[in-house]
Amino acid sequence: MAKKEKSYNEAVEELQLILDKIESGELDVDILTEEIKKASALLKFCKDKLYKADTEIKKALDNLD
Repeated sequence: MAKKEKSYNEAVEELQLILDKIESGELDVDILTEEIKKASALLKFCKDKLYKADTEIKKALDNLD
């Protein structure tokens, strides 16, 4: 079965969970490092999704002219 791609909203929710853990201070340094790496990858994923959406919207608006 093909792996379902994560949605933007799922990535944001996962980022929020990581942020909540970091803010609570419940993570030791080793786990904190891994969570920061995950958060960094999720931020890149979200940035790429937003850039793609922006490009698509601009293209659609340009086609209206």
